[in-house]
Amino acid sequence: MSHDHDDRPGLTPAQAEAALNPPAGRNGGDLVTETLQGLGATTVFGLPGQHALGMFDALRRSSLSYVGLRVENNAGFAADAYGRITGEVAPLLLSTGPGALTSLAALQESAAASAPVLAISSQIPVAGLGGGRHGYLHELRDQKASFRDVVKSVHTVRTASQIPSAIAAAWESALTAPHGPVWVEIPQDVLLAETTLPVVSAMDASPRELYPRPELIVAAADLLSRAERPAIIAGGGVVRSDASGKLLALAEKLDAPVVTTFGGKGAFPWEHPLSLRSWLEDRYTTELLEDADVLLVVGSGLGELSSNYHTFRPRGRVIQIEADAGKLESNHPALGIHSDAREALADLLEAVGEREDPTAAERVRTLLEKVRARIDGQDLTLEQDVLASVREALPDEAPSFWDMTILAYWAWSAFDARQPNTMHSGQGAGGLGYAFPAALGAAAADPTKPVLAVTGDGGAMYSIAELATARQYDLPVTWLIVDDGGYGILREYMTDAFGEATGTELSRPDFVALAESFGVPAVRTSPETLAADLSKALAAPGPSVVVLPALLKMFAPTHL
Repeated sequence: MSHDHDDRPGLTPAQAEAALNPPAGRNGGDLVTETLQGLGATTVFGLPGQHALGMFDALRRSSLSYVGLRVENNAGFAADAYGRITGEVAPLLLSTGPGALTSLAALQESAAASAPVLAISSQIPVAGLGGGRHGYLHELRDQKASFRDVVKSVHTVRTASQIPSAIAAAWESALTAPHGPVWVEIPQDVLLAETTLPVVSAMDASPRELYPRPELIVAAADLLSRAERPAIIAGGGVVRSDASGKLLALAEKLDAPVVTTFGGKGAFPWEHPLSLRSWLEDRYTTELLEDADVLLVVGSGLGELSSNYHTFRPRGRVIQIEADAGKLESNHPALGIHSDAREALADLLEAVGEREDPTAAERVRTLLEKVRARIDGQDLTLEQDVLASVREALPDEAPSFWDMTILAYWAWSAFDARQPNTMHSGQGAGGLGYAFPAALGAAAADPTKPVLAVTGDGGAMYSIAELATARQYDLPVTWLIVDDGGYGILREYMTDAFGEATGTELSRPDFVALAESFGVPAVRTSPETLAADLSKALAAPGPSVVVLPALLKMFAPTHL
């Protein structure tokens, strides 16, 4: 493919002058910040460390906004949320060894949830690289090996001139479907060394578009057009590729019921006559999907949670659209279409014939009535009231972030995320401590909207340090802590499996007093006053904490 030379970005006269006469006092760190600015970054997250000081010193000479968290893993969660909310790359600046390794669990979540995070870490000096034991502080035999199993791609730098190209390649990788975290590492001495290289100008690192093969679209459209009982499962890929509008149009053209996975919350309107909502841990839902003669799965690998714990056995033909080639047909035989969800849905929308199915809305209604009757028969009024109070208090456009906690497990199935890309949880990798630092990242992305974080008291203890971050940057995050005195979901699991729980009961602080010691306003609430207290906290500027002492229970599973 030939490129016209004129297509390439040119330099302004000022940039050309700067190229010939670069300002004095620049180092390798400046090449990092200049490259990020040239690629369009505006905000970076991180935590400084000895080997990374050249990179952090360069921040003060840049136009980048810096949000510093107190633990690297939390900085990674904040970057993850920034990437999810904006769809843009979130730079994450880290130090070597312990600092780098502490970010691993956050990067695993970003990989599982397809969040575009660009981690840039320092390394020991070039002289120490190569796998020996040189005795440098923070030294690892092969630091990048620890990240290779987690991130999409690894990029190493050994000289200053490699910095812009390595960061641009990583940027493109992070934004190519499926989005994901990437890793760049730069030695300490390269970051610190003075450079006379020209100032980095605008760089093009446009992601490669992932289009579906046309013959597969023709085959899929034919199956869907002729189907008697089509159904659609919409996953996180629909949200990540901003394809909710295409999904709605396709579902209406086919008269096909739609269920959203827990990662795909908000991808389809909750109250739509074709909406099966998100009751994936429900045998009635599973049976309806199994009964479809053609099942379209978009942006989901049909993993453990999306397949009702691998009990799902489709009887009809499955069409799977997935940007991650490794997930195609990984759990079920299918007509596999390797594509970005948005591109494939757009092509399908043009190719399918119009279907009319007068029974579709009735089947959806019947299913939701069965689910409602099942839940109503389990004496779970408190849980439903608490979730309804959260929904009442939260503005429709406000993002919410949910930890791995019982109320979040309820929310996956029962919470109406009224707009796409507003409800996020740590269920990709399933680690604790996601919600609060992630909410801080979302607030940094758009401080004009309140953001809600929901955790249990166990998960809250992972993130207490970030109350200082919330206060320092005055971020509009309200943190709802459901305090049940332990790891509630594990308590349930262990009691069900073994008759009693071990290691789940926790001593915990007075969360209200603790928050106030950080200068963050806090209130202890009750199920009856939750909606009012949460509304007030969300409406107030800056950070706040709402503590709800409550012992919530899960609804009974129907996958056993």
